[in-house]
Amino acid sequence: MVVTDPRQADNPIVLANQAFLDLTGYAADEVIGRNCRFLQGANTDPNVIAEIKAAIDEEREFTLEVLNYRKDGTAFWNQLHVSPIHDDDGRLLYHFASQDDVTEFRKVQVLEATERRLLKEVDHRARNVLAVVNGIVRLSRADDPKLYAEAIQQRVQALAAAHSLLAEKGWHEVALHEIIRQQLDALGSDRVRAEGPDVMVSAFVVQPLALVVHELLFNATIHGALSGPRGTLTVRWDEAPQPGGFELRWEEADGPAPPDARRNGFGTIMLRGMIEKQLRGQIDQEWTGNGLVITIKVPGSLDGLPDPLAA
Repeated sequence: MVVTDPRQADNPIVLANQAFLDLTGYAADEVIGRNCRFLQGANTDPNVIAEIKAAIDEEREFTLEVLNYRKDGTAFWNQLHVSPIHDDDGRLLYHFASQDDVTEFRKVQVLEATERRLLKEVDHRARNVLAVVNGIVRLSRADDPKLYAEAIQQRVQALAAAHSLLAEKGWHEVALHEIIRQQLDALGSDRVRAEGPDVMVSAFVVQPLALVVHELLFNATIHGALSGPRGTLTVRWDEAPQPGGFELRWEEADGPAPPDARRNGFGTIMLRGMIEKQLRGQIDQEWTGNGLVITIKVPGSLDGLPDPLAA
C-alpha cells in the first residue's frame, strides 16, 4: 500500500509500506516524493492510464488492473485499488492505494481461455473430418461389397494423408503443390507431370481437394489416359485473383476413348459434389477422342466447411 498527498504538486507518495517496496524492488528513499506513474512502462495501456487519471481527478474510488514494472524492469499485473480520503468538511486529504500482484492469476485465466479455444477448434476440426468421411461413405457405390470397401479405404487413406499434411503444417495454410504431389507421388508413374507457382491455400481446402485429386487420379488409372500404355497426365495450376484461390487444369492425353460411364457416371457426380458443394468452386470437363481436360476454379475465401457433398 501507499498513501499519496494530492495537496502537493504532482500528488507524490508520502507513505509506502514494506510489502510495496518488496513488490516493486525499490527502496523507500527511491519512492517517497514521487508520483506513482514511475511504475508504468512501455506496454502499459494508455487507456488504463487515462482511466486512472480521470478517477483521481474526479476524486472517486476505483479498482482496475494495470501492467506495471519493477525496478529491475520485469513486468507484473497490478490490481490497483485507490480510495480518496476526505476530512470532515469533505476536502480531499490523501489517496490510499493498495496493490495486489495478480500476474499468476492472469496467467491461469489466459491458459483457461486458450484451452477453451483449443477444445473448440479441435471439436470444429473433428466435425469437419467426420463430415468428409460421412460424404465418402454416403456417396461411394455399394453395388459390390468388396469394391465398396476398397473404395472407402482408398478415399479414407487419401483423407488421412491430407490430415497428416495439415498436422505437419500446424493446421495453417498449405502449399497447393504439396497437396497435389502427395496424391500423385503415391502413384509412382513417370507419365505424370505437375507444375505451377507457389500458391498457399486455406486449411479448409486441403482435405476436400486431396479427395478431388485422388478421385481424378483413380479415374485416370482405371478408365482414362493412365489405363493405357502411352497415356500421359499433366496437372497445371495458377493463382486466382483472390488470395488463396487457384485454377487447376487436369489434362489427360493419348489414352483410350472414354467410356460413356465416365462421361456421366458416378465419379463425375461425386467430383461435382466435392468441388461445387465442398470447395464452393466450379468444374468444367472437355472430352476429346483420347483424352480429357478438366478445369477447376476454387475461390480464395472459405470461412468453413459445409456438410461435404451435401445435396
